[in-house]
Amino acid sequence: MSTTKTPKRYTITAALPYTNGPIHIGHLAGVYVPADIYARYLRLIGKDVAFVCGSDEHGVAISMKAKKEGITPKDVIDKYHGIIKQSFEDFGITFDNYSRTSAPIHHKTASDFFKKLYEQNDFIEETTAQLYDEEAKQFLADRFVIGTCPKCGNEEAYGDQCENCGSSLNATDLINPKSTISGSIPTTKETTHWFLPLDRYEDFLRDWILKGHKDDWKPNVYGQCKSWIDGGLEPRAVTRDLDWGIPVPVKGGEGKVLYVWFDAPIGYISSTKEWAEKENLDWEPYWKDKDTKLVHFIGKDNIVFHCIIFPSILKAHGDYILPENVPANEFLNLEGNKLSTSKNWAVWLHEYLLDFPEMQDVLRYTLTANAPETKDNDFTWKDFQARNNNELVAILGNFINRVVVLTHKYYGGQVPTPEAFSEVDKETLAELKKYPEIISSSLERYRFREAGQELMNLARLGNKYLADEEPWKVIKEDEQRVKTIMFLALQIATGLAVLSEPFLPFTSDKLKNILAVRSSAVETSWNDVSSKETLLPSGHQINKAELLFRKIEDTEIQAQLDKLEATKKANQQENKTLMPQKDTITFDDFSKLDMRVGTIVEAEKMAKTKKLLVLKVDTGLDVRTIVSGIAESFTPEEVVGKKVSVLINLAPRALRGVESEGMILMTENKKGKLVFVNPDEDGIGNGIGIN
Repeated sequence: MSTTKTPKRYTITAALPYTNGPIHIGHLAGVYVPADIYARYLRLIGKDVAFVCGSDEHGVAISMKAKKEGITPKDVIDKYHGIIKQSFEDFGITFDNYSRTSAPIHHKTASDFFKKLYEQNDFIEETTAQLYDEEAKQFLADRFVIGTCPKCGNEEAYGDQCENCGSSLNATDLINPKSTISGSIPTTKETTHWFLPLDRYEDFLRDWILKGHKDDWKPNVYGQCKSWIDGGLEPRAVTRDLDWGIPVPVKGGEGKVLYVWFDAPIGYISSTKEWAEKENLDWEPYWKDKDTKLVHFIGKDNIVFHCIIFPSILKAHGDYILPENVPANEFLNLEGNKLSTSKNWAVWLHEYLLDFPEMQDVLRYTLTANAPETKDNDFTWKDFQARNNNELVAILGNFINRVVVLTHKYYGGQVPTPEAFSEVDKETLAELKKYPEIISSSLERYRFREAGQELMNLARLGNKYLADEEPWKVIKEDEQRVKTIMFLALQIATGLAVLSEPFLPFTSDKLKNILAVRSSAVETSWNDVSSKETLLPSGHQINKAELLFRKIEDTEIQAQLDKLEATKKANQQENKTLMPQKDTITFDDFSKLDMRVGTIVEAEKMAKTKKLLVLKVDTGLDVRTIVSGIAESFTPEEVVGKKVSVLINLAPRALRGVESEGMILMTENKKGKLVFVNPDEDGIGNGIGIN
């Protein structure tokens, strides 16, 4: 259930990034920027905070990267852990501790967790048939296998998850599975594993989530959890047949490791332990005290693991607190296309910091203003430029520059002594005092985009006040009035220096230096903005103006667009590579195929999919339903009446509830266009493909 009393402390976790590549803007927008805003805000209002993260260095993704690059998994994790950790530091993400799951303290913590649950009989042991690559002599767990998702028809689903529909999968669920190691079709082989019986925790999860967090969890989080629970929970494997990871620490676990989704979330705990040890603190209150508020910041693809699986593990252990909230974001796209590490379709953080030095806050602001809080959003370089030039430069930067320049011009940089306040002055000061509470309200509800815009509204308030009061004109007629105007404008500037810190930390630091508010005599806290009558006293000396932001030129944006265009062309060229010859088959193998010429008599798009058409095909023997992944190349209207070659003796497969009773044969012409293989058309290209 949600707590109503004020927590004594906060434990904030940010999803552990895989060390199989650098950090990109999708990671920042989904997890790390909102988590850092929240942690900075809590510290500003005087809360006890442990903000932890670390590199996720186990699992199949690491092994795959190592095989691809011809190096060891340790080489991979050391390389990318260093890049990621440095990028976070340079970008200003204020983790109290950034650890790694290869650290001894994590291996011990995760092993101890497993052993405790094992000794409590919280696991069940099962021998099941799993996919096996005979060529590589390896079981195919998780991302070592790819195939068609049985729920949405995505043909590039992994053995642990479909990234198209977000469904959590087992490798044996995939239709037409293929090994990503050798490209071969896997066989099945029996192996023994330990499973966490999630069905035992169904009543607990119903009560804790569906009753306790219906009103305070984001709809996407609550909805996904409800769907899982209502669909019936099944045992989930906690071990894997791999040679990279934390060895299973009990008898019979030889040659097996802890499943990364058992191991990784425990990394939050081991990171907290590591931090507490360095700070000479007790780690346990941050994970076991009921007066601690635990918040997980994640992307939507990790909802199930953080809301159902990890809480069930904590519940089984028996003495840990549960997350109070899991404010998961949706996905961020790039220039209209899905971010992809493998296709290099991304804005990498370490490259951004080289291309735009000392402009961390511009990216933070843009990602916050366009945060994918309720739906997938799109990052474009043109919007990035507009946010900087039209908002940060033209609104916030312009206000601060005018205030500081005029203060030096009229008063040598000293804060003037005001005269009596007019009604406009009083109203403006009253508005200023409201902003800490306004922004706090948004942040406490995890509405970071809304909070960032409220900060900009405060800068708009300052600009409007100066524009309406026109001190550069009034100075000629009423010097005393200008002292009041400038005094009040400086109060707003000071409020901005304080309230901007969670969103624009580097800018806040610059502004505090300009206003010289570092000394204890004039240092201002978050709550002071609403409670103090005067934030910057008369007679206080401020420093010279410096630009908070610079304009971003069209040439800089074009350079980034050109880089993406080059990536797009490289991907297109790679996709044109001819498919290699498959394994040799015998004539007897071929003779088993029953291929006929049929006619498509009906066609319709399968709902909620991009690739699938549902076809009715007259084979001469019958009219049968065939689901074909050609919807991105043909409309339903285009294919009706087409003669097609059909493999009719393929065992039926269910795709999203529709039984497909065969396969259509396709090929590509010389231009790379998908065409039907039929008696009326030529154009054999890269070899026959079956769809």
